[in-house]
Amino acid sequence: MDDATTSNDIRLREGSSIAQRLVVAGSAAAVALCFTPGLFTHDALEVIVSVVALLAGAAFVGVIMLTPAVVWIITPDEILIGRQRPFGKLQTRIVMKYDITGLQVLGSKTAKARFQLAFTLASGERLTSPPLADVTHVRDTVARIAAQFDVPDVEAPVNPLDASNPEMRLGEPVEPFSQRDIRIAALIAVALSVAPYAYRLWRGLPPNLIDFMLLPLGVIAAFAVFRFANLVTGAFWIIREGDIRVERLWGNGQPRADHIEGHEVKAITVERRGRSEDEHCIVVIRLQSGRRFRSPRIGSRNEARAVGAEIVRRLGIGPESDQI
Repeated sequence: MDDATTSNDIRLREGSSIAQRLVVAGSAAAVALCFTPGLFTHDALEVIVSVVALLAGAAFVGVIMLTPAVVWIITPDEILIGRQRPFGKLQTRIVMKYDITGLQVLGSKTAKARFQLAFTLASGERLTSPPLADVTHVRDTVARIAAQFDVPDVEAPVNPLDASNPEMRLGEPVEPFSQRDIRIAALIAVALSVAPYAYRLWRGLPPNLIDFMLLPLGVIAAFAVFRFANLVTGAFWIIREGDIRVERLWGNGQPRADHIEGHEVKAITVERRGRSEDEHCIVVIRLQSGRRFRSPRIGSRNEARAVGAEIVRRLGIGPESDQI
């Protein structure tokens, strides 16, 4: 999937390979099969849970295996659309330049730096493309497509990661939690630790060792919430020519800022942080000093690679450190 402006054609892809689908589907099927012993019990609740788990697993596997892979090839004169379901035949469609009357750029609700192209045809039909992979050149890509298809008045998207911005912004500006929220979270931690002890006293039962151990743990948890709650607010990256400003918070809510320059970087990589390579990839920068900085979530691996490549360019990171 590559929509770089150095190629005459723009290629967009959406959908995992058959091998990736089989791995995910196999894992889901294995989890669902773990509930099969419940079908052979005499407990109605266990039977119901097992049936629901098996049906949910089958539905999940079906969705994974039946979702089509889509490929768009945008040339100066036409759009070639290919759609194929796993183990199915490839379906193709060609949209000619003269059929296109409008173009819009759609943002994503889940990822702010994800954009899709929505073409309006003369027939009134609306076609939505797979996401643009190179999120750092969205404006150039959209302007290029609008020019080659003679589509006027295409609104430029607001893209915090566009390379045309003097400052690329990753994540959201960090703000400390309110004292009210912190107090509520601390009280919940204490209440959860006291609940088993209080329940046994209410039932007239003597508290056991675990109940006594939970009491100090609740106090420790409440103290940790007061002291370290703001550490989980994440980071905000401002990527400029020559350096990156990383804004975070100390545990007490006070702001802190770190600066990363190119000569300090030992390695820059793209990693997955979460369940899916389509949604949870980030850029990781490791310094010569051993410190490691993980960016806010970007999106797919290709989107994260595009951001990482722009960071490499802006910081002047040498090829020996570039592991994108």
